[in-house]
Amino acid sequence: MKAALHIVSMGIGIAGAAIIIWGVILITLRLIRLEFKRFRRKSIYAERESLRHQLGSYLLLGMEFLIAADIIGTVSHPTLQDMAVLGSIVIIRTVISYFLEREVAEFSPRDPE
Repeated sequence: MKAALHIVSMGIGIAGAAIIIWGVILITLRLIRLEFKRFRRKSIYAERESLRHQLGSYLLLGMEFLIAADIIGTVSHPTLQDMAVLGSIVIIRTVISYFLEREVAEFSPRDPE
């Protein structure tokens, strides 16, 4: 049972890291394309800000997967030290997620009333 939980935890952790890496690759390619527009003396501020928020959404999603992997990993090895480390990691990631989510929500278009 512990081995199966460890494998599941690793798989979810790898998925979280893959989501973050995929987001970084996509946003980097879009940024490079956008910078070529800047060389043609076009304003790209709003588009660059949009890319920044898109990257934030990939980071948020990837971090949620990583938190889930940490929780499952701790279930498979429930020592007091592991639980303390998990608690610290979850708190740090939750704070980062909160501020990223807030920033992404500020940029998202609002529903017309």
